[in-house]
Amino acid sequence: MIEKLLTKDGTATLYSKEFNESYHSLSDGALKESLEKHIIPAFKFSKKKDELNILDICFGLGYNSLSTLYYIKKNNLNIKINIISPEFDRELIKSLKSFEYPEEFGEFRDIIESLSSNLYYEDNQFRIEIFNEDARETIKNIDKKIDILYQDPFSPKKNPLLWTREYFKDIRAIASKDIVITTYSVATPIRLSMYENGFNIYKYQGEGVRGSTIASLKDLDLERVDIEHKKAVNREARSLRDIDFS
Repeated sequence: MIEKLLTKDGTATLYSKEFNESYHSLSDGALKESLEKHIIPAFKFSKKKDELNILDICFGLGYNSLSTLYYIKKNNLNIKINIISPEFDRELIKSLKSFEYPEEFGEFRDIIESLSSNLYYEDNQFRIEIFNEDARETIKNIDKKIDILYQDPFSPKKNPLLWTREYFKDIRAIASKDIVITTYSVATPIRLSMYENGFNIYKYQGEGVRGSTIASLKDLDLERVDIEHKKAVNREARSLRDIDFS
């Protein structure tokens, strides 16, 4: 069961009673959070290519995927985008054709309709495919290298299996050498889960939102988080593990 909420930037989100959590930060704003914590940094630090493969975990209300299209259109970027996004809640996806999206997404009404009905949309520039299944299963079947990961599921407390060391091991297996991972989480166990799979961890501060984390296999022009120092200071710190939630 879900209920509609209004966020700080005036855009709408929903509250999931199943997970006891809203889909977006009420204090950051739904659209602003997508742009400032995910899309803007992802495109700023990703390698410039003619085509990018994006993994959006999870689709939810579609803000991250639609904000990607909005950002590309707004900045007149000539780039082909392939978005893969798991979402187990089929009824939620069906309901999106009547969801009150921000006016910035107005030109994407036909795309929203197609995704809501068919879980798929494609034109000359954009390809979006939603997989109605558990995200861990989707990841195992991806046969292309991922350039950008929007790591944006419900919180580790509510959906821990999408934040574990084993989960990020699966991500590493499909990651391009230039992958950029964006996430709202700044928790040490989450950063450890990524770090223990070879990802460099960086602090990021978007405009008008709380700080977040960026991870990558490559060196970025950002403040690096000294994970080894954190482990030395707090010897109890550990990554999340699948076995903890079996």
